[in-house]
Amino acid sequence: MMNRRSFFTSTACLGASVALGADAPTAKPADHHKKRIKIGLCTYSYWHFRDPKVSIETVIEKAADYGAAGVDILHRQMDIPEKEPLTAEHRTYLQKLKRHAFRNGVDLVCLSTHQTFVTPDKTKLSESVEHTKKCIEICHELGIPSMRINTGRWGTIEDFDELMRKRGIEPILPGYTEEDGFKWCIDGIQQCLAKAEECGVMLALENHWGLARLPAGQLRILNSIPSPWLGALMDTGNFLENPYDKLEAIAPKTIYVQAKTYYGGGEWYTLDLDYKRIANILNGCGYTGYCCLEFEGKQDPDVAVPKSLALLRKTIGA
Repeated sequence: MMNRRSFFTSTACLGASVALGADAPTAKPADHHKKRIKIGLCTYSYWHFRDPKVSIETVIEKAADYGAAGVDILHRQMDIPEKEPLTAEHRTYLQKLKRHAFRNGVDLVCLSTHQTFVTPDKTKLSESVEHTKKCIEICHELGIPSMRINTGRWGTIEDFDELMRKRGIEPILPGYTEEDGFKWCIDGIQQCLAKAEECGVMLALENHWGLARLPAGQLRILNSIPSPWLGALMDTGNFLENPYDKLEAIAPKTIYVQAKTYYGGGEWYTLDLDYKRIANILNGCGYTGYCCLEFEGKQDPDVAVPKSLALLRKTIGA
């Protein structure tokens, strides 16, 4: 005879079989969800070093409005002095920024800084190292996991507009060689790595003007410093000729991406970039980090930025 517990167990199973169908196939496990590149916004998109300066808080709010996943902060755009040591007042400002980003639901993902390691002057090199260490500390205060660094440049063309007219190419400092520049730069970056590790901040060396203007220079520096706290920043708009082969060359070392658009014509030049092709390059090397928009055109950013974010979502973020 069937006891009370067995009866209810068997009838429950029978009911489930009827509901599902006797020959119902076993459910397949869900397909693995492919990681997607997250699309963010650089505060530089709203301020190209010309007055009036747009606040970091304002760009955080706009990023939230446009559904951007993260914000890349341009250090010079912050409402604290660029070169002075951090004070208690500065730290209070940083904590307010962190709170503002959290309240708006966006991550702070990168701090874009300026320094130069290309100098024979040991005092100036030391000052750049200490400045970079201070910026790493700012990242730590804000909870930012990566920081843009540059090699710096020779400084033989002082005016930036003139440098852009010459497509980023400037003469080497008289009396020195390119070999000297690489030695100074590698030494300077190496001096910053202990602080980066201490603070948990990845240093992302950009393909920027100076020794990293071409992939060979950028990769030479990266390959000379085998540290897990250093990688490449891929700026899609900084290789002015034949960009795709060059972007592909640095892709395996890339830990962070900044993507340029130029609606309304570029501030210094305009590139017609194929973002589907760039997406294939990033996918080909398995990149799944952040890609933040650096809008560098003359159109109203409140018009151009949403268009640009939509373009990046359909290509790089797809």
